[in-house]
Order: sequence, then C-alpha cells, then structure tokens
Amino acid sequence: MTPITEVEGRRLALSNLDKVLYTASGFTKGEMLHYYASTADALLTHLRNRPVSFLRFPDGPDGQQFFAKNVPPGAPDWVHTADVPRSEGDVRQIVVDDLASLMWAANLVTEFHTPQWQADAPAMADRLVLDLDPGPPATIVECCRAGLWLRERLEADGLDVYAKTSGSKGLHLLCPLERTPSEQVTSYAKELAKEAEAELPGLVVHRMTRSLRPGKVFVDFSQNSASKTTATPYTLRARAEPAVSAPVTWEEVEACGDPAELVFLAGDIATRLEEYGDLLAPLTDPGRARPLPRKAGA
Repeated sequence: MTPITEVEGRRLALSNLDKVLYTASGFTKGEMLHYYASTADALLTHLRNRPVSFLRFPDGPDGQQFFAKNVPPGAPDWVHTADVPRSEGDVRQIVVDDLASLMWAANLVTEFHTPQWQADAPAMADRLVLDLDPGPPATIVECCRAGLWLRERLEADGLDVYAKTSGSKGLHLLCPLERTPSEQVTSYAKELAKEAEAELPGLVVHRMTRSLRPGKVFVDFSQNSASKTTATPYTLRARAEPAVSAPVTWEEVEACGDPAELVFLAGDIATRLEEYGDLLAPLTDPGRARPLPRKAGA
C-alpha cells in the first residue's frame, strides 16, 4: 500500500519510498523526500511566488528524464497555480509556496527550476543570473576565477553578488534587482559577458558555440530571458550522486583549487544551513534590491 501522510493538514500519498534513485550511493526516494522536508525553510524562500518547471526523473538520473512546465495531471486542487504568458498563449504552472506543495512535488522525483521573475509580475526580473559553464577540460575551478572577476565588475556597478554551485559542473552568480523588464536585464548581462571575454580572452567566452568552449568558461547570460529558468537554490540535481545546487561563500570561491571542494550532496546541506544560514537570503530581501545599471560600466 502507498503510505498516506499528513503535511500541514493535507493528506499526501508518498510512493516507493525504498526505491533507489541514485545507484552510485544507494540514495532512496525516501531520503530525497527527507532532504526536501529538512531544507524546506530555505528552499521555499526561493520557490514562493515563482512558477515552477520540473525536471522529473522517476527512475533516477540514469532513467528517463523529462521537463514539465504545465500542471501535472492529478495535481491536487489545493496546490497553487499561476497563469504564465507564452508566445503560444497563457499556460498554468505550479507555484510551490508551502511544505505540503513541496512534498507533493518532491514525490514526483523532481529538480526545481524557476524564472528570474515572480508570478505576480511576469517578465519583470527581480534578480540577475549569470550561469558560468565550464567547457572541458575546464572545471568549476576556472568558473570561480571568472566569477571573481565578474563579482568585482558587478559590484562596481552597484550590485550585490551571491554565488551557488549549479549542482552540476558550474557556478551561478545572482544579484537582487528592483523589478526590471527581463529583456533589459538580458541585454545588460550580455554586455557584461562580452566585456568579461574581452578582459579574460583565455578564460571566458560569451557565445554558446561548442567549438569555442573547450577549456573556457561560457558566461551564459540567456537565463535572464523571461522564458528561461535556472536551477532553484537547494534543488537536488539528476546527477550520478544526489548533488545540490548549493549556496557558497566568496571565501570558498576564492579558495577553490579542486572541483571536489565545491561538490555538495544532500547530506551536506543541513550542516551548511546550521553554520551559514541561507547564504542567498538577501536575494529575497527587498532592501537589498538595486536598480539595474543603464549599461555595463555605467
């Protein structure tokens, strides 16, 4: 029988708790649900009021994976949804804003991805993101070098900058913004990426072209587009191990000399939250939001 549990007064059927999702470590679906429940306070801060896209991997990272934006069939009527404008017409997406909704979504075996804007203001970004993606043989070590340069540039433009691992190979930089049209944020981020390439030609590339990327860090500015999403802070990723997109300190970025130093698994996060709190909490503090500079260097 599928166990029924009650979360905040909502009855949830949580299935296949003993199923091994991450075969390399034996990490089960039950452990995944425990991880999401134990990090809910921090995770929900970054999910609230944002339409969620799910990367589902019900048979683990080695099985079938599919990206879902629309409300899944059978979603409970108490799970909140929001209209999201798209070129082909509005669609409804899930908004995960409480523990019950989080556990329902986590039971689907999910990575969480969110846009840089909130559901009540589509395409009005309240954060800027730069996704630093290393082209082998480059690693997150090179991403950290590029990230430190970008941090200095962004701070020179008056922005506060925070970092997290992608949970895969790279590093994400995030800045809280006063609400700004997404296309303006994308334009600014693109100019910044081009400037980084000009200043660090042996390290950075701003174009996605595969032939340009070996050994360099691709500064992906496109995730600022209103239609794009980024891995939500604290989400598990569909990797060989239960890796997390984890906030990191700038001291950790500066000290990184080996990719293994910035790999954080589900079991690491409770200790980090206890030690640091939510390092990305300033992203949701309106007092930290800054206006977008008129152009890079302005």
